[in-house]
Amino acid sequence: QVQLVESGGGLVQSGGSLRLSCAASGFAFRWYAMSWYRQAPGKERELVAAVTSGGGSTNYADSVKGRFIISRDNAKNTVYLQMNTLRPEDTAVYYCNAECTAMPGCGPYYGSHHWGKGALITVSS
Repeated sequence: QVQLVESGGGLVQSGGSLRLSCAASGFAFRWYAMSWYRQAPGKERELVAAVTSGGGSTNYADSVKGRFIISRDNAKNTVYLQMNTLRPEDTAVYYCNAECTAMPGCGPYYGSHHWGKGALITVSS
């Protein structure tokens, strides 16, 4: 059974830090690029940060560059999002996403996605 379980959400004051974790199970984690998305109330879901299957490359939304760091531990099947200098506009539900990108391992599942249920981050001003 495929599972992505986010943890580490909560309430933090502006300027503070939090670390989200996403524990994966039920699929070959090492074949998947991992991403964090977020959705604020009344807004569309947006990509926050992504890391390739091997961990060698990352990319970030302009709004979080220099403040957030995505990392992964393939031995623990876990991806992290370290969030620093948080702002009220970072308030959102944060979702973990896995996309199968490694070939030939992914085979016919190339491009398939799995989603977590989300973790709420609230940044107070």
